[in-house]
Amino acid sequence: MPTRTGAQIIFECLVQEGVHTIFGYPGGAILPAYDAMLDYPIRHILVRHEQGATHMADGFARAGGGVGVAMATSGPGATNMVTGIATAQMDSSPIVCITGQVPGKLIGYDAFQETDITGITLPITKHSYLVTRAEDIMPAMKEAFHLAKSGRPGPVLVDITKDAQQAKIDWAWDPRPAQMRGYRPDYPITSEDLARAAELIRSSKRPVILAGQGVIQSGATRELLALAERIDAPIAMTLLGLGGVPASHPLNLGMMGMHGEAWVNHAIQEADLLLAFGMRFDDRVTGNVKTYAPHARKIHVDIDPSEINKNVRADAAIVGDLRETLVDLLEVLEAADHEAWLAHIDRMKGDAAVRDIQRLPDTGHLYAAHVINDIWRITGGNAVVVTDVGQHQMWEAQYYHHERPRSLITSGGLGTMGFAVPAALGAKIARPEAEVWAIVGDGGFQMTQAELATAAQEGIKINIAIINNGYLGMVRQWQEFFYERRYAATPLRNPDFVKIAEAHGLEAHRVDTRSQVNEIVERARAAEGTTLIDFRVEQEDSVYPMVPAGADLHAMIRRPERSVLAETGADPI
Repeated sequence: MPTRTGAQIIFECLVQEGVHTIFGYPGGAILPAYDAMLDYPIRHILVRHEQGATHMADGFARAGGGVGVAMATSGPGATNMVTGIATAQMDSSPIVCITGQVPGKLIGYDAFQETDITGITLPITKHSYLVTRAEDIMPAMKEAFHLAKSGRPGPVLVDITKDAQQAKIDWAWDPRPAQMRGYRPDYPITSEDLARAAELIRSSKRPVILAGQGVIQSGATRELLALAERIDAPIAMTLLGLGGVPASHPLNLGMMGMHGEAWVNHAIQEADLLLAFGMRFDDRVTGNVKTYAPHARKIHVDIDPSEINKNVRADAAIVGDLRETLVDLLEVLEAADHEAWLAHIDRMKGDAAVRDIQRLPDTGHLYAAHVINDIWRITGGNAVVVTDVGQHQMWEAQYYHHERPRSLITSGGLGTMGFAVPAALGAKIARPEAEVWAIVGDGGFQMTQAELATAAQEGIKINIAIINNGYLGMVRQWQEFFYERRYAATPLRNPDFVKIAEAHGLEAHRVDTRSQVNEIVERARAAEGTTLIDFRVEQEDSVYPMVPAGADLHAMIRRPERSVLAETGADPI
């Protein structure tokens, strides 16, 4: 049996788990691992901030469907990962974070760069490990990967003391699967649960399917479409579910919720049955839960039993893998016809066309919605788009029409500004053949703009579209609507983003009018390396519709009608 150091065992385990790329930043407590890394076939992406490492691992996991890996040292290196870990936890993204820790005999004595990172991260991980012996590294690593990717995916942290990394033991890889007593990632689907759900579906006259990220994570697109077509039910999408059903499919209504399409929210409020598939009834989806879908019975299918009845009470619940559940439902459900209901929803679109900013004439103003819709048109809808958080995130969801799973990567649950650029770099590593766009706000971009150096050093090609309106846009919108335009701490004095990109040796452009968009976007696509485009858009633009926080889902603030705007000469936003 060969002798290995604990540091070597870390990388032996990573190789066995199929890892070929990790994202990290070295430091004293993790140096033994970094030294060992040189002898293994694993690419290391040197980030400029540990938060960037976790977002890159997250983007890698979401784009490629595997497990992302991030590595950092103890103390500030580990605590800098916390935001990225929480982001992954809220959005069920499978990542494994490996951190160094001070030697075991110094734990609890406030040693240099000592932090109880397992204690800090317990609430925001599926599990956190503190490993103090080389013998325990392999079991912890095997369990970490098993936990991260099984059941409801999520982040796992493995904190390994420096002396455990340095210790030598006789060691061999154990190929047996990880066995964890008490951990039940898979739940059997009972015939009683299926029968109850099937009966509710048969008796429904106004069904609506709510499709969440679980559709993507379970690989259930084909089965969901087959079910929707069989029972003739429209599909409403959550933000993280976009791409799980092709945007062009006639049964796809579009996005629901706070900034969802008006007719989608009205359809939910008028439905007599909601079929919630792989979604968790987030508050941004439901609005006021007391008035949410008041006439509808609810079927909830989710792999995580803790989500059942947590936010919205279910009349029928199935805990299990969504794809398997849909296969079972297809076996017992017959065809249905809801032509009248679908026609009613179509009529509810009403004046949406005259309210759509895409139909406004080009008056020389550059609107974010125009920019994003043009990027969709120019890329043929085939790009992987990674967004930051804010107004641009919602405009992307509305105006970039996703046809395939894993083509939209965004921070939904935690709403993490600074997510997009590092996550886009991770996505490009996972899918090097894909065209990757990071669509960011001018505020969020500045939080992780240091990762431009990572893109330059590692030769990673992404395109960055900054929707630059000189404000923290979504916060400004709330201040406009609910705080009498008292713009406290939202105006931004931005640097010259073009010069910043050029300082890193990257190509960069500035766009002020819509007539420039086509040419500059095509130049970015043709460039060999990462390219940044600074889109100077209208400053006081707003996202419509909008459901005020805590309001009824149907109580939406709508965009003014185009005819009214034309008559008054008012600004269309």
